[in-house]
Amino acid sequence: MAGPRWELGPAKEPLGLVRGLQWFFSIFAFATCGGYGGTVSFRVSCDGQPNVTVTAPFAYPFRLNQAIFTPSLTNLCNKTWPADVHLVGDFSSSAQFFVTVAVFAFLYSMAALALYLGYLHLYRGAGGKLPLVDFLATVAFSFLWLVSSSAWAKALTDVKTSTGAPLPKCHPPAVACFPAGVTPMGSLNVSVVFGFLNLVLWAGSSWFVYKETNFHRPAAPPTAAAPAAM
Repeated sequence: MAGPRWELGPAKEPLGLVRGLQWFFSIFAFATCGGYGGTVSFRVSCDGQPNVTVTAPFAYPFRLNQAIFTPSLTNLCNKTWPADVHLVGDFSSSAQFFVTVAVFAFLYSMAALALYLGYLHLYRGAGGKLPLVDFLATVAFSFLWLVSSSAWAKALTDVKTSTGAPLPKCHPPAVACFPAGVTPMGSLNVSVVFGFLNLVLWAGSSWFVYKETNFHRPAAPPTAAAPAAM
């Protein structure tokens, strides 16, 4: 195997430039989703007594059915709530799928960029095998970004619905419950935007990778006929 020939030329071409953008934006996709943490809070008042604030913390991967309000509602309002109250829903599958696709896209784009910058002579001189593998991987990641971003966008809508739901068994004036706030989910909204942005980048880059395959190479010109002997 020939040694690397490091040069920045391919990074200025669409093939390498778009790979660099994919690497950059995939970081933001999994960071904005996987790094989120928030709370849901209510103020509970029993028969006009002073308010007690109860809070349920939640975070990635958004198993909301494990987010329990503390202090325990079972100790309030003459045991109006016989058991601990938690949020509703488990959205971990969509969130983890999205983050997993982003992480693997980050790793692949980094490896592909290193291949372009150091081994472009082997990439283009391997009989079309490496460009073909690169093309198939790019198409596969485009599909994965489409599915994971759509699933995560739907799950995020459900997360907002669950965290915005009222507490059960609140019947004023005996038991009054007032929303005290939900941590803003702006970073989660941004993660969805980055997901579909990555979809556009990967789908668009498939054309540039396709141009490197044998399918796009022009056919060899026909050989000129030999002149007839005199």
